[in-house]
Amino acid sequence: MHAFHRLAWRLCLLLPLLLAACGTTPRFTRLTPEQSSDIAIHAMGLVGTPYRYGGNTPAGGFDCSGLIGYVYRNQAGMAPPRTVADLNQFGQPVEAGELRTGDLVIFGRGRPTHAGIYVGDSRFVHAPSTGGEVRLDRLDSGYWARQPTAYRRP
Repeated sequence: MHAFHRLAWRLCLLLPLLLAACGTTPRFTRLTPEQSSDIAIHAMGLVGTPYRYGGNTPAGGFDCSGLIGYVYRNQAGMAPPRTVADLNQFGQPVEAGELRTGDLVIFGRGRPTHAGIYVGDSRFVHAPSTGGEVRLDRLDSGYWARQPTAYRRP
């Protein structure tokens, strides 16, 4: 019986690793250059859509993570996490000098508070605040240049 307990204990430790290795749904998928471009174009086409907390459609408005989810689902068939905190773990980290269109920009110290989609030339599309609209801003100017920023590539 003692050997059986040791074997059971080892299986309990290994089972989560084995199940993760056998999973059919990847945690993230690399975007093709075409998908990255489509994501940026689609995001820019949503500029002017009203902000709405919890919003995730053009008709109902967007909050920042709702905008990201809508664009990624429609242009890349991906379902990113719904919260900014979870988006901060989505995909792989990217250095600022390696940003490409379609990458995520995530703002905030500690627990992130805001996110957008990088569209090139130091610009990003985001849904910034109540009463506002989806807009295009620059990472290197004003308020956004002073914010701690992380970058993620799905």
